[in-house]
Amino acid sequence: MHTLQAIITGAIQGLSEFLPISSSAHIVFSNEIYEFVIGAKTGTVQEEIFFSIIIHLATLLAVLIYFFKDLKEIFLGFMVSLKNKDFQNHNFKFVNYVILTTIITGIIGLSFKEPVEKLMSNPQIICFFLFITGLILLASEKFYKGDKEISLKNSILIGIAQGLAIFPGFSRSGLTISTALFLGAERTKAARFSFLISIPIIFLASMIYPLLELDFNAISSFNHKAMVLGFLTSFFVGYICIKYFMKLLAKLSLRIFGYYCLVVAMMMLGLFQVYCHH
Repeated sequence: MHTLQAIITGAIQGLSEFLPISSSAHIVFSNEIYEFVIGAKTGTVQEEIFFSIIIHLATLLAVLIYFFKDLKEIFLGFMVSLKNKDFQNHNFKFVNYVILTTIITGIIGLSFKEPVEKLMSNPQIICFFLFITGLILLASEKFYKGDKEISLKNSILIGIAQGLAIFPGFSRSGLTISTALFLGAERTKAARFSFLISIPIIFLASMIYPLLELDFNAISSFNHKAMVLGFLTSFFVGYICIKYFMKLLAKLSLRIFGYYCLVVAMMMLGLFQVYCHH
């Protein structure tokens, strides 16, 4: 893997993991464009698996650091509620909601693992899913009220939305935040919930699971400089993205991201159509 490609991909991962624009779509697009410009594939399958783990570790670290105080409060509140058998405590409920969404997402993810892996090599289909993401973002803002809290029923539906985001082109944050908005949640609370429930999913689906497919003997042959720079870029961009996205949502809507997804999906579809004919 080229160092420049690693930096570009790391930046894209940091931005698109938390913005509602689909990290999987943007990474596929950037890799396709980069390899087209270079004229050849720049990394082995094993190197790509390892690099994917590395940049997801970076974004996981970013969200853990940004929400450290929240996570500490939730954990301590959960332990106190267990000790006092206060099962109506909001921290106790929140932890259960996270567990529930993770289980639902995991079931959907495992059920559609094979077709999803095939879709990763079909940029045109990814463009279609990204276009749908844009429409969902726009629709969620049209029906936005922002006057309800996250409930058990809501967490089930948000978990389903997060599970569907396994399909490349569907944005995990986009689908979960939009679902929460459809259900009446306030915009910044919806984003906070989306980011916090991403922690176990990033850890399990994007880091732990790929380790099963990794040949550890091949690591010594990887471009270690590219890996380190990709990690650092993904971490810093991811942290800044979370910080300013949360502030942005307090003032603006998701419409800008909806229109962005529509435009990028159509542009990339056009480029891939031209590319396929050549």
